[in-house]
Amino acid sequence: MHSPSLSRIAFASFIGTAIEFYDFYIYAMAAALVIGQVFFPASDPSVQSLNALLTFGLAFIARPVGALLFGHFGDRIGRKATLAASLLVMGTSTFLIGLLPGYATWGIWAPICLCLLRFGQGIGLGGEWAGAALLATEYAPPGKRGWYGMFPQLGPSIGFLLATLTFLGLNVGLSEHQFEQWGWRVPFIISAALVMVGLYVRFKLAETPVFAQAQSTQRLHRWPLKTLVFKHGRAIVLGALAMAVCYHLFYTATVFCLSYGTQTLHIARPVFLALLCIAVIGMAIATPFAAGWSDRLGRRPVLMCGQLLAIVLGFTLTPMLGSGDWLWILLFLFAALFLMGVTFAPMGAFLPEQFPVAVRYSGAGLSYQLGGILGASFAPAIAQSLVQLGGLPWVGGYMSLMAVISLLAVWQMPGNAHSL
Repeated sequence: MHSPSLSRIAFASFIGTAIEFYDFYIYAMAAALVIGQVFFPASDPSVQSLNALLTFGLAFIARPVGALLFGHFGDRIGRKATLAASLLVMGTSTFLIGLLPGYATWGIWAPICLCLLRFGQGIGLGGEWAGAALLATEYAPPGKRGWYGMFPQLGPSIGFLLATLTFLGLNVGLSEHQFEQWGWRVPFIISAALVMVGLYVRFKLAETPVFAQAQSTQRLHRWPLKTLVFKHGRAIVLGALAMAVCYHLFYTATVFCLSYGTQTLHIARPVFLALLCIAVIGMAIATPFAAGWSDRLGRRPVLMCGQLLAIVLGFTLTPMLGSGDWLWILLFLFAALFLMGVTFAPMGAFLPEQFPVAVRYSGAGLSYQLGGILGASFAPAIAQSLVQLGGLPWVGGYMSLMAVISLLAVWQMPGNAHSL
């Protein structure tokens, strides 16, 4: 079973998510650092930051739309072509953001076009994860689905690390003026080359045997969404709630903390980006361990353990982040991203297991992307508002609350409702 074809499938599921999440994360970092100044009229810096974080959240609204659109075709015509199309949509939107003139040149049309392209990013990413997870898990040997489902889950951590290193290099090598004028655009423009690599790998894929069998026996639905909503609505809702905390952990640590650390604590951008580069190693370490444990112990125990620890972590946000001490901040970021890996890795197998093959692309993708809306879409903007209302303790309480919601959802979900 450990044939070269399985290795290629694992690599293809990993490289696609790595590239797409690189595209997504470079926008997250640009939103925290420079988008407000470039695309919105001069005003109070906190207002510009809030506007930038709202455009960041816009893509999460688009992601369920992408999940439904690409999920329909993924469940109708197959995983391979659908995955290639999602990558192309994402890559084109990212490249065009890098070329988009700012408010000083285009006026009000600059933020309008930015929002449209950000929506396009969300559409593309909305079709990515489910297809990559299905490629890995529908090929996986029995008893190894958690392990193979890990490969698309590794993509986000590698994509984030690549994005962070890119921004770190630009901040070190360029002056503040150069970075704000043109430097921040470089990661968006070079993403086009990465997308070409991803498309080449995707076009080399074969269709999964599970889907090919369902297609040959005509066990597919003409309108998968109709069947999904009427027969599997509860699984969608619980899956979305289960996903919420891992999204929340990640984007609180990488977007809110980056914005708060650089603008409120006045930590230099290169320093905070370096802290994130180190902290994301926690996610990369946790991902394979959590995936392996989920095969041995079950998905639910691993997920619930991570969610319980995330509840506790929320209470440490104020003393650790608020201290302004680099070491305490690094420990908090590392812990948050480590727990994100623990609560994220088993999802590569856990969510697909909640749906039958004929609606699996749509169901797993929709649950995953709705979880993004609940846990991350406007989480940095909400956290920014909570700081202004009640300070950092409110942000920590917000994190603990999201962990409680996800814990209760996983408690209500079956361990393996549908065989892959």
